[in-house]
Amino acid sequence: MEDSAFSDEFCRFIQTCVTSVDAAELLLKLARQPERWFEPPELARSLAPATTISEADLARYLAQFQAGGLVAIGPDKRIQYRPASGTHAKHVEMLAQAYKERPVTLFRVIYALRDLKIQSFADAFKLIRK
Repeated sequence: MEDSAFSDEFCRFIQTCVTSVDAAELLLKLARQPERWFEPPELARSLAPATTISEADLARYLAQFQAGGLVAIGPDKRIQYRPASGTHAKHVEMLAQAYKERPVTLFRVIYALRDLKIQSFADAFKLIRK
């Protein structure tokens, strides 16, 4: 995987849908079993002991995935990986490849984009001095 694989479009996907390493691991877990419907607590437990996700974080990540067109949530609140388009599926494939081949680079990109988003939000509240 080349650095060029981290395109602007892929980085926007990360910034909006995969805001942490835990979110990436959760999404990749779902994508590995696309035919399966997961109970949220079961999904979180399946990542342990390497990753522990709080109920609040789990709910936030699943809401991000749903808003990003990556998962379906059934009436019984179970979750299934279901990308809304081929572009979404390609981004998740790229995420899986980056996680496998260049995890340190991927983690740095995830946190740099998150920090950039936080900084942009903070800058919106700065007072302009004249």
